Amino acid sequence: MGMIPRRFGVVLAAVALTVAISVPVALASRSSDPELDFQDPVQSQITAESIETQSDLGRLLFFDKRLSGNSATSCSSCHLPDNAWTDGEALSTGYTSVEYFRNTPTLLNASQMALQHWDGRLDGSDMATVVRSHLAEAHFMHMDGRLLTERMLEVPLYAESFERLFGSEVSYGKVLNSLAAFVASLESTDNPYIDFNAGDDTALTAQEQAGLELFDGKAGCSACHSGDLLSDGERHVIGVAPNPDIFSTPARHITFRRFFKQFSVGEFAELRADPGYFAMTHDEADRGSFRTPSLLEAGRTAPYMHNGVMISLDYVVRFYNDGGGDAFNKDELLQPLNLSEDEIGSLVAFLRSLASDEPAFDVPTDFPPYELRDLESGEAQVTN
Repeated sequence: MGMIPRRFGVVLAAVALTVAISVPVALASRSSDPELDFQDPVQSQITAESIETQSDLGRLLFFDKRLSGNSATSCSSCHLPDNAWTDGEALSTGYTSVEYFRNTPTLLNASQMALQHWDGRLDGSDMATVVRSHLAEAHFMHMDGRLLTERMLEVPLYAESFERLFGSEVSYGKVLNSLAAFVASLESTDNPYIDFNAGDDTALTAQEQAGLELFDGKAGCSACHSGDLLSDGERHVIGVAPNPDIFSTPARHITFRRFFKQFSVGEFAELRADPGYFAMTHDEADRGSFRTPSLLEAGRTAPYMHNGVMISLDYVVRFYNDGGGDAFNKDELLQPLNLSEDEIGSLVAFLRSLASDEPAFDVPTDFPPYELRDLESGEAQVTN
């Protein structure tokens, strides 16, 4: 009984905090409020026994919309299992109806990447911090950690699971670690390229093998796309053209401006191209610099590049065949490749083979309910 007034006071403070932090998003979106999608608590069939590991817990949290500020968005709103854990759109849609200015990358193998976010501003070795950046970012989930912790404490099944798995009460850090554990479980599986490297000479067709030879040779792709993930873990400037939709759609342009003002980019109001890592360093050498993505799953993660401006792998290969785009600081590795049409076809065929035949993913549809307790009787009252 002694804890109840403290908890009540913290909840009131968290509610006030939610109102206070809503201003940036309100500026970015003038559309009507989204319809909140509270789960029907009576239908929940989840038991504490079914949550055996931190990854199991993270799996539920990944799909639970209560992890966003207004309980209308989940991690899975942009990272869809049936779409190679992307949204399949050129540019993503963020918190409520905020329109974003970058493409949603796949989460497959994400925990193994050296750099995170398209601009590579976070170290991939600390996935919990990467998760926190997505939950807290006003354009993504717009969630405050203190409010999230209180929400978890008001869901008895979640609270019990955190106690059992971590040995102590739920905390923001434990939520982040659980989600990071789930993301770490998302890896490429039955990939023809992986099978070929493992010794199965029949895994790639003759055309795909010709494309692989070009990839490692004449086309020079492996200079940046190397290693098990087909990524060098570095940043490069390749001169990708801006996506005009960012600047012709007011909601996206507002988000774009707000983001770069946040990072003290002085010319944020005049920008007509994503400056990439420059926003972190303010060093002109980094303008237009973005991380090298893994090419595993490239066969099913269109559209491509940080702004989704390239709609197909054929488009991507022709872009590199021309020596990349225009940029004063373009990487010297990019030179015209002089590939023939047959060679372009072979290279595209190889890139399309970089896709796993993913097993069906069992998406959670039931989520544990909130419960309030009557102070006199102590009986639980399920509420949404």
